[in-house]
Amino acid sequence: MSTPLPPDFNAQIIEEFRGNEGRVGGMFDGITLLLLHDTGAKSGKSHTHPLAYHGDDGRYVIFASKGGAPTNPAWYHNLKAHPDASIEVGTETIDVTASELTGEERNRIFREKNTDRTIPVIALTPKQAS
Repeated sequence: MSTPLPPDFNAQIIEEFRGNEGRVGGMFDGITLLLLHDTGAKSGKSHTHPLAYHGDDGRYVIFASKGGAPTNPAWYHNLKAHPDASIEVGTETIDVTASELTGEERNRIFREKNTDRTIPVIALTPKQAS
C-alpha cells in the first residue's frame, strides 16, 4: 500500500528541479526526472507532475505505477483525454504527444513486478518543429 505524500511534496520537487537544471537529490538522486505539464481530463486545468522517465529512441517513457497503488494516477487519465502535453527535461521545454504502449513494445520496456494490475506505459514523443 502506498503512503500519501504531503501536499507540498511535488511543489518542493518541482522547485528543486528548476533550481538545479533538472537534477533532484534526496530519494530521487541519480534518477532521471522530467516535469509533465498536462491538462485535467475533467477540469481542463493545467497540472505539473514530476515523474521518473526512461529514454527510448528519442521518446520519453513514463510509467503509471502511482507508487504501487491499485489505481492509475490522475496524469494518466489526463493524457488519455488530452494527449498533447509538454515536458521539461533539464532546462529544455518540449512539446510532446502521449500514446500508450501495448503488446511487445510495452513488454520490451516494462516487465511487471509485484503488482496485481497492468501498469500503463506511456510514450511521450516530441513533436516535430515546423
